[in-house]
Amino acid sequence: MEFFEKEEPISPFIRVSANSLKRFACEVFKALGVREEDASVAADVMVTADLMGISSHGVQRLGRYVGGIESGAINVNPEMRFVVDSYAVGVLDADNGLGQVAAYKAMMKAVEKARQFGIGIVLVRRSHHFGIAGYYALKAVENSMIGVTMTNTTPLVAYIGSVEKYLGTNAIAFAAPRKQPPPLLFDGALSVAPIGRLELYSKTGREIPAGWVIGIDGEVMRGDAKKIYDAFTKGLAALLPLGGHTEELGGHKGSGLALVIDVFCGVLSGASWGYHVKYTTVKNANVGHTLIAIDIAKFMKLEEFYERLEQMVSEIKALRKAPWTKNIWIPGERSWLTMQTRLRIGIPLHLSIVEELKSIAKRVGVKFDAETL
Repeated sequence: MEFFEKEEPISPFIRVSANSLKRFACEVFKALGVREEDASVAADVMVTADLMGISSHGVQRLGRYVGGIESGAINVNPEMRFVVDSYAVGVLDADNGLGQVAAYKAMMKAVEKARQFGIGIVLVRRSHHFGIAGYYALKAVENSMIGVTMTNTTPLVAYIGSVEKYLGTNAIAFAAPRKQPPPLLFDGALSVAPIGRLELYSKTGREIPAGWVIGIDGEVMRGDAKKIYDAFTKGLAALLPLGGHTEELGGHKGSGLALVIDVFCGVLSGASWGYHVKYTTVKNANVGHTLIAIDIAKFMKLEEFYERLEQMVSEIKALRKAPWTKNIWIPGERSWLTMQTRLRIGIPLHLSIVEELKSIAKRVGVKFDAETL
């Protein structure tokens, strides 16, 4: 297999092995009092994001979780419990624990319910940011099921027609198994760009293109990422919903779908919604998630599903290409190829991120020992 990365790494960077990076992140969590099993899940979610090329949700976010634990907002020894556990549905109270751990437990419960009832739907309340939504949808795929994952977030996005933060980036992921890898995986936030990308660009000196951010004066911002991110953190700007700031290109659809996710993850679950959702370092953040598992075998033979899905994939791949397109990609294909590459040659980390990780290591009393490749 040729080396493949869906985006060129941002220079200057080094490459480190995925296993050593996960081990380091796990040690950081453990040093802060997180149980080893929970630390392993949280570390795996972040490193999986980096392997897939979703650096905005990778280890560059470690500082966010460390800050949440140090402030007391994230409970390192939560008593997570199912306050609803009836037939195909459930509600998990995460007791302010790590979002990654809560979402993993909820998806495993959804899979268990789907085996019995054909579908399992588990909502989560009193949680925190959980990283990439696709991670949990793929847990359903590992059980030959379809997985759907949704989450709300702290307010970051302007509702269509407004200029202030109200909605979260509110991600949704869908994953389905295939006879041969990669699985089908769609994973996307309902803002034009995730806040993690603004944060990453501000650390690495890249510019923000027009169409990502709107100022409170109604002007679409572009240029210096650090300046724009600073304005954003001061409440002087907001992310734009998928489709942009007008209805002409579908901004009402992006903000409408984000609202729908807030109803599932916030209103229905008992979690917060809109600007009631708090940041990871604030106590009682009350982020909500929705985890759904669907047992394909309850609807048709798994082999028949595989054949039908492959026919659809083949039809899409055979479509006439646009002049500017080399490949027609199926959702999740580029991330899977990037993962295979990075497992072999390492995960690229910008040097500014490396310095930040070293600072975190010193702060919590562990060694930054990620192996350079």
